[in-house]
Amino acid sequence: MSEHKVTLEWKRGTESFSYETYSRDHVLLFEGGVRVSASAAPAYYGNPAHVNPEEALVAALSSCHMLTFLTVAAKKQFVVDQYSDHAVGVLEKNQKGKLAITRVILRPRIVFGGPTLPTPEQITALHERAHSECFIANSVLTEVTVEAG
Repeated sequence: MSEHKVTLEWKRGTESFSYETYSRDHVLLFEGGVRVSASAAPAYYGNPAHVNPEEALVAALSSCHMLTFLTVAAKKQFVVDQYSDHAVGVLEKNQKGKLAITRVILRPRIVFGGPTLPTPEQITALHERAHSECFIANSVLTEVTVEAG
């Protein structure tokens, strides 16, 4: 078991405090010292220059899948030279009528090197195992699809 801590800091920066006027900008402080400027999505009066929670969730799923994929590939002795993903999260009403990130589509593109290249079937199996072991995918209700290319 492990714990993962984040400190969030927000401060009112305007005289008025109404839905239309308060700042959504805040800072996320991670244990390693990284500071991330965050806000709401622009559709909700957020700052488009900052990360919003929806993007952060998609990024967490993409990152977790990649890290788990790299682990699985390394244990199978496949060499990964490059990995990129153009992930998309869909915000829509869920079955309860509430807005939610209901689906995330991961589109990883991987370049393998080394003496033994995996077959398409082995790559599919690597993705399936990575998905089933990804901590973040196992933590959310969101449907996560991997469209490997």
